[in-house]
Amino acid sequence: MDAKPLSRIVLGITGGIAAYKAAELARLFVKARIDVDVCMTEAACRFVTPLTLQALSGRPVHTDLWESGADNGMGHINLSRGAQAIVVAPASADFLAKVANGHADDLLSTLVMARDCPLIVAPAMNRQMWASAANQRNIAQLVADGVLVLGPGSGDQACGEVGEGRMLEPEEIYAAVTTWNEPKHLAGRRFLITAGPTFEAIDPVRGITNTSSGKMGYAIAQAAAESGAAVTLVSGPTSLPTPPQVRRIDVQSAAEMLAAVDANLAGVDAFVAVAAVADYTPAAPADRKIKKSGDPLTIVLEPTVDILATVAGRRGAPFCVGFAAETNDVERHADEKRRRKKLPLIIANRAQDAFGSEENEVTLLDDAGVHPLPRMGKLPLARRLVAEIARRLPPAGKGIS
Repeated sequence: MDAKPLSRIVLGITGGIAAYKAAELARLFVKARIDVDVCMTEAACRFVTPLTLQALSGRPVHTDLWESGADNGMGHINLSRGAQAIVVAPASADFLAKVANGHADDLLSTLVMARDCPLIVAPAMNRQMWASAANQRNIAQLVADGVLVLGPGSGDQACGEVGEGRMLEPEEIYAAVTTWNEPKHLAGRRFLITAGPTFEAIDPVRGITNTSSGKMGYAIAQAAAESGAAVTLVSGPTSLPTPPQVRRIDVQSAAEMLAAVDANLAGVDAFVAVAAVADYTPAAPADRKIKKSGDPLTIVLEPTVDILATVAGRRGAPFCVGFAAETNDVERHADEKRRRKKLPLIIANRAQDAFGSEENEVTLLDDAGVHPLPRMGKLPLARRLVAEIARRLPPAGKGIS
């Protein structure tokens, strides 16, 4: 049965510098017409004021176990009743330890213990705290208890260190929460997706690439994960954040992308090749910077291996989906590509309309014919495409083993 769209959540905020991001998260939920009841720990109030969250949520902010405002004195129970989820962002190491071990000594931890709805947490802490044995035990216990853990991300931290432990950005958490209760049509399925451009080195500082942003491939990875699939994303160079619940492998060249695909192909149900892989690569890259001179420069190029055709041509191949970015005669060129590579489905679009854009307009081509889709944002389109792929998937267990 389909879950109801989110209409009310409890947003828990614990102590940490990432608490300021909770204000933006609350704003995103309210903008989507989701009622937000905010519950803050004492430590959270040192980083952002309850008044700020009250102004953004339009509702009273709860901070005290003993003065929660409930007529019957049972605020730690009443606050979660009717909520579809409790979302704690940021979730500190201390808070995660409390929940994992059943401790309840403030309003938020007591509320979590007495909840009758799912719990979603977005950890935020120093990289060494995140990696510590005790914290990893707590995370494992939370996952075993059915708690949805979002992130953390990796990057610069407030302490000046760099590594895993950053809270996901508000937009990432919002996207994960608002789609988490959608039907999981792809539960138990595995998707391998390529995205972004490749970079073929000419010398240590120059190379051949293209203008693909990677947005369409990342959107498809997010949509597949939202539908319950276990998703591995092999990405060329891009600055895009990794979608929640997606495993990402970064590569540079077409050869590196092929190696990563090969290494992760076993047991895959669907291979979706969205990446704009270079067709040619320098035959002999220079090992040092090529100096400018007044003479013409000749670079010998050789074809790269066709990753999609290689995978589709293997015995027991997964369900293979290709993308065709064409500048002219889009449908004709795309269908020729589909037939040549023996693909069950190819998705065609005009390259000049798609690369770098926030929207896309595509046409699906399969053995049944041509199926145009209207122009829309890349994430809504990705969700539509994932649904189309799910409808065409053969029974589980038919891929490469």
